[in-house]
Amino acid sequence: GRQIPYTMMKFASFETIVEKIYGALPGQKSDYNKGAQTGVAFAGGYMAGILCAVVSHPADVMVSKLNANRQSGEAFGAAMGRIYKDIGFAGLWNGLFVRIVMVGTLTGLQWMIYDSFKIFMGLPTTGGAAQEKK
Repeated sequence: GRQIPYTMMKFASFETIVEKIYGALPGQKSDYNKGAQTGVAFAGGYMAGILCAVVSHPADVMVSKLNANRQSGEAFGAAMGRIYKDIGFAGLWNGLFVRIVMVGTLTGLQWMIYDSFKIFMGLPTTGGAAQEKK
């Protein structure tokens, strides 16, 4: 309930965000050196991480509450209902800012490492292959 939405958002949004960043920057992707391109990968990964945190946070809060507050012998559904009744919808969003900082940074670093590896292997960085100059 939390890992699948997180991972889907991570992969679904990253490439699109990086393409939008390059679209907003002056010039073409090929005008930027590899260091700048990995910086764009980090920024795009950080933004993707924000989306990941938002879509997975309510389920993560509920899992944490279940692990901390589930009573002995209590059924899963009953425990979820009781906890939700205690914290409400707003309670599912407690700590979101801290999670955004953590997940955004981790996701940004993951995508930056990914693009660094692509550079090492001689592959183009994220955002499509470098366009040919006419």
